[in-house]
Amino acid sequence: MPNLYGDILSDMCAGLIGGLGLTPSGNIGSDASIFEAVHGTAPDIAGKDLANPTALLLSSIMMLRHMRLNEFADSIEPAVLRSIAEGKHLTRDLGGNATNTEFTNHIIDNLQ
Repeated sequence: MPNLYGDILSDMCAGLIGGLGLTPSGNIGSDASIFEAVHGTAPDIAGKDLANPTALLLSSIMMLRHMRLNEFADSIEPAVLRSIAEGKHLTRDLGGNATNTEFTNHIIDNLQ
């Protein structure tokens, strides 16, 4: 869909799942593909170890699947989802007080 409507739709869907910090994105073309978080750069928290890495991780999982590296995606995705469901090390936008590093380390601990 056109850019404006795509932005509106993605923001609405992000609200349904918990916010922009959880929303992955993939733009897949015939010659190239780009995978990124839906949200912007968040310059107000840049360098403060506060950003939620979930959207980038889920975008990376989408990229791995696009590249047919499913075994890696299938290892990372459950660790991300399990970490969020446990609710112990959540970033501020998810109602917790963990830093990006603490949240990421918890995801790494949940890798199987």
